[in-house]
Amino acid sequence: MSLFGPRYEDGQHLDLGGVKVRLRVSGRARRISLKVDQRSGEVLAVAPTRALLGEAAGFARSRRDWLSDQIARVPPPAPALAGGQVMQVLDELWRLNPDGRRPRLSPPATDGVRELRGCGAGEVDPVLVRRAVIREALCAFEARAAHHCERLGVPPPPLRLIDARTRWGSCTPAQRGRPASIRLSWRLALGPFGVADYVVAHECAHLLEANHGPRFWALVERLVGNPKALRGWLKTKGGSLHALL
Repeated sequence: MSLFGPRYEDGQHLDLGGVKVRLRVSGRARRISLKVDQRSGEVLAVAPTRALLGEAAGFARSRRDWLSDQIARVPPPAPALAGGQVMQVLDELWRLNPDGRRPRLSPPATDGVRELRGCGAGEVDPVLVRRAVIREALCAFEARAAHHCERLGVPPPPLRLIDARTRWGSCTPAQRGRPASIRLSWRLALGPFGVADYVVAHECAHLLEANHGPRFWALVERLVGNPKALRGWLKTKGGSLHALL
């Protein structure tokens, strides 16, 4: 042990009274932070430099009870997908049919359920299901972004789907010849459509207000009404979207 205290290394694992924490150095980090992976429940204590790993470890110790609560909220892994299973996508019901043919999505049947055929051969292939969800999500989110941008009086920027674990969307406003862009998590398609639409509107509002000040929230409310309940859903139930697919 060093005369100045324990020496911490990038990637080192700590056991804080039953809470497992991994230390990590990130050159992109601006400050010490704690992150809980919504899929695995792993806790990361992130520091911008190796010299600050000790402070990151101390911060994690001081927030042990909070971390324990966050870990308890991580949803259990979803069971494997199976033929005949019905899942919800963009407020529609899809029935999985791994008939071994090319992937295709049927129009709604008389019961309102669409059939995702060709999502495997005998057994459901989650990769093929994910691709189908992403394809539908991109079309839906682009349509909603165009709608919101029209109301804001700005051109809709290119939209890209991501699978980020720590954020649902981001917006880069146009600057000095660089075009604007919006990125959204495709997993929003697995939750309520209204929640996804709120995130789309949120990022569109950032095209005009690159902050979270009163004028920004006034724009969001103009687009989707009071977003409090939608934000609350993401905070309390959003983690469940990372346990699917």
